[in-house]
Amino acid sequence: MVATGSDDLSSEDLTRRLHASGTLPTGRVIAVQSERRNTLLSTIVSLRVEYSADAPPHAPTRMILKTSGSGLDPILRETGEQEVAFYRQVAPLTPAGLLPECYEAELSDAGLRLLLEDLSDTHMVVTPWPLPPSVEMCERIVDTWAAFHGFWWRHPRLGRDVGTFLDDQALAAIGVERHQRYARFAELLGDRLWPAARSLYTRLIEALDRLITPAYLYENCTVAHGDAHVWNLLYPRAGIDGSVRLMDWASWRLGRGVNDIAYMMAVHWYPERRARLEASLLERYHAGLCAGGVKGYSYEQLRYDYRRAVLGALMIPVWQQSLGIPPAVWWSHLNRLLAAVDDLDCASILS
Repeated sequence: MVATGSDDLSSEDLTRRLHASGTLPTGRVIAVQSERRNTLLSTIVSLRVEYSADAPPHAPTRMILKTSGSGLDPILRETGEQEVAFYRQVAPLTPAGLLPECYEAELSDAGLRLLLEDLSDTHMVVTPWPLPPSVEMCERIVDTWAAFHGFWWRHPRLGRDVGTFLDDQALAAIGVERHQRYARFAELLGDRLWPAARSLYTRLIEALDRLITPAYLYENCTVAHGDAHVWNLLYPRAGIDGSVRLMDWASWRLGRGVNDIAYMMAVHWYPERRARLEASLLERYHAGLCAGGVKGYSYEQLRYDYRRAVLGALMIPVWQQSLGIPPAVWWSHLNRLLAAVDDLDCASILS
């Protein structure tokens, strides 16, 4: 039996859930072994499962149970709702090999529950944080993002039964919150946010109200991850002929896919590495989109969108600080992003 906080996931309960999802059409679970670890926001339980003799041979013997308790902060509950929506709306339609299998996705008064494929035998976290991946790893990761974004590019189900298109009123409400969060951020930092950076933020905050419109957000729309650092994926272990799997979809939204590439590079890489790899990886990403069937999206447009994404990413450390994420995370993000804005002349877009 596995203790999950609000209730217990017994062999009988797991059998019922796997039957309901179609994962276990015959047979039953006869034993469950577990190993638990707690994160800041959730509990992760690794499950090893044994089945009766009449269960199909392909029934999963290793799974991950991700749970969070009741009484979550409204923002954190919203991320739980987002992740459940992803595995219900997006994952079933996404080509195989890009995501882990999901056997159950549920959010109730008791909290979040995700039952996912355990890939630990074949995959690994790409590097220890905060080390960046090797060039070869980066190329495979970018190829995976191109395949995922390309599949969902202007997909006819976007905004209908997959995700939501925000209207002007919703974007205006986000704009009001953006102003408020930045004001608190700037007050907290005081003279640690130097005059040139304050001037840039002032121009940016004013411009985003004008630049972020439904027409721009959804012209070349796909499913974007929203938190696409390289530790939110699993990379095949050495000697394993497998694919990169994209994980942790609590922040997904409809928007521009290149935002995820900017999040991976401009937010997390120091200037030398970014200058050395940025252009070639953007070219590779564009080639992957085109190979996947994306049309009418030039490399020049991608480069422009990337610069806009880097500029918009300046709000990431603002949001992270306001949500209580430690300065050890967002202070480095802030300085790397300001360097990228200078290197790419992103501020000229504000004119």
